[in-house]
Amino acid sequence: MSIKVEKVKTKEQLDKIFKIREEVFVVEQQVDPREEYDEFEETSTHFFATIDDHAAGTARWRFTKNGIKLERFAVLKSMRGKGVGQALVQAVIDDIASTDSAKGKLLYMHAQLTAIPLYAKFGFEKVGEMFEECNILHYQMEKYL
Repeated sequence: MSIKVEKVKTKEQLDKIFKIREEVFVVEQQVDPREEYDEFEETSTHFFATIDDHAAGTARWRFTKNGIKLERFAVLKSMRGKGVGQALVQAVIDDIASTDSAKGKLLYMHAQLTAIPLYAKFGFEKVGEMFEECNILHYQMEKYL
């Protein structure tokens, strides 16, 4: 089993990650599609994860006024428990770290409750109170690069 994570560079890859997000967020978690796709799609850096060349997951990051936001982490149900989430988090952090303007910046995310242990493995800590976003409970998690 070979997990590969790469930056999205083609329209074909972008279509594949949107399909993953559709399956995980819109179908499985019943997020309104108007909430899922936003004005940051073109300005974010997207990632596509595969297992043995089969679509497995996706994530993205972007600069905000508050720091660098990691978001839209999604792993297909059939691919969960195989290390895809960890591979995505590591690839996103490594990519951000390779960006000169990211040094010392705050990395943050809105983490669904089930994903908190994953992000904690990478040094992210819960900040503030639990909140609801798209009818799903979250905590903000943060760490400095």
